[in-house]
Amino acid sequence: MKRREFITLLGGAAAWPLAARAQQSGRLPRVGVLVSASPPHPFADAFWRGLRPLGYSEGRNIAVEFHYTQGRSERAEELADELVQRKVDVIVAHFTPAVRAALGATRIIPIVMAPAGAPLQSGFVQSLAHPGGNVTGLSGMDAEIGGKRLQLLRELIPDLARVAVLASNPSTDPFSGPFVEDLRLAARRAGLRLEPVLVNGPDNFADAFATMARAQAQAVIIQGLFDPHRVRLLELAAKHRLGLMSGSRDTTAAGGLVSISGNFILLYERAALYVDKIIKGSHPASLPVEQPTKFQVVINMKTARSLGLMISPTLLAQADEVIE
Repeated sequence: MKRREFITLLGGAAAWPLAARAQQSGRLPRVGVLVSASPPHPFADAFWRGLRPLGYSEGRNIAVEFHYTQGRSERAEELADELVQRKVDVIVAHFTPAVRAALGATRIIPIVMAPAGAPLQSGFVQSLAHPGGNVTGLSGMDAEIGGKRLQLLRELIPDLARVAVLASNPSTDPFSGPFVEDLRLAARRAGLRLEPVLVNGPDNFADAFATMARAQAQAVIIQGLFDPHRVRLLELAAKHRLGLMSGSRDTTAAGGLVSISGNFILLYERAALYVDKIIKGSHPASLPVEQPTKFQVVINMKTARSLGLMISPTLLAQADEVIE
């Protein structure tokens, strides 16, 4: 066989739909899922709600295995390597640390972001319209809505002048870079003072909040990486009388002041559409990255009252959920 013919054959095999290859080999398309959290977590149920209407059933025409990183980047790397060794056909990666781990493990197996923050700034894709590599999927836009966050805080706290942001050191999670930078630029445009406080982990929370208090911050925006530690964060926010903003409805329900985010449950469901397209032969490089078009706002009125805030009826009417 000539070299050119061999290359053409390889290219054709790479483009051959997974479903057809599976039918020929008697092997179901295998999907490995990395969830950047601990179980129980809503991802699995939401992902299956997306798969079932597309005709998928576990053990009949697809095999899906869920793995939980416990929020640890080193665990994400270990699991990503295992999935590559197990020769899964698609990796679904929930949140930025899982996407980064999957991309570090393979540049060949398709990776679906479900979702990821700042995929362009993080180098996961070449562009949103033309990803260009083995990664596509959904953007959570968690690092691109700094202006919306500060506008919302200003409506909640009319005399707002100083806002803190609790983020990880970039060596712990590089996503903190674009997350903080977007807020810094938004604060400059809004004429607000931003106090970034970077930490290695939960052991630094107490000192971080003391730093915020000395800077006379009135509110703190926390990076999503820290949401699993919401109980401790809310205790510290209450102690220092800081309005806590997150990207998690659960954190707001537990005592945070407000949250704003894309509809993550819907994003988890929509990840199934990308898996379906890849199984049927689409290449990640040609599947545009999808972004949220609407952001959910949840306000905790009990917390607002404890901070002495009077929330306008107009803002309450615009919120997606008000927790009493």
